[in-house]
Amino acid sequence: MRPSFFIVFFFSAGILCGFYSLMPSAMNSPALSLYALNFLLFLVGIGIGGNSTAWEMIKRNNTMILLVPLSVIFGTLLGSALLSFCLGEITLRDSLAVVSGFGYYSLSSIMITRLEGESLGVLALLSNIFREISTLILTPFLVKYFGRLAPIASGGATSMDTTLPVIIRFTGKEYGIISIFSGIVLTLAAPLLITFILT
Repeated sequence: MRPSFFIVFFFSAGILCGFYSLMPSAMNSPALSLYALNFLLFLVGIGIGGNSTAWEMIKRNNTMILLVPLSVIFGTLLGSALLSFCLGEITLRDSLAVVSGFGYYSLSSIMITRLEGESLGVLALLSNIFREISTLILTPFLVKYFGRLAPIASGGATSMDTTLPVIIRFTGKEYGIISIFSGIVLTLAAPLLITFILT
């Protein structure tokens, strides 16, 4: 869980620096966010394209594992759509955009901030960080009461990296393959869905 706490720490530090004007005004430039977003997308592409081990594992397995990330996408969007009717101040469109990060807080929050504004971007960041942290904490409970695919669904895009060790520990190495595949698909789907929903 240490990486997640680092994320929360730096996010909080950023809020304090912005609130007390401790950083140069150039740091608030929209162009800087755009450069950061483009660089992040480039790094994501390198990470996915260069992960030959993951691609080999996916090739060796049945195409039925595609149902796992598709179910995560469908379930996440459906759950968000239903909850949006209980949240008066958040529209259906905004709710769907926030959850379309699938736990990929760094990319989704920057994209949403760029497309829709800082308030929704912060909500996306917090929502997706919470998704990762809750998976790290609740994986034993999810496996016990909802089955071995539950933490993979809960982890979303993070199931291929930060939440993968805890998922493997409580589900077994054979589910690690499904976890990596699901994470790759959701990582690819996140920017496409966010762009589609908000434009």
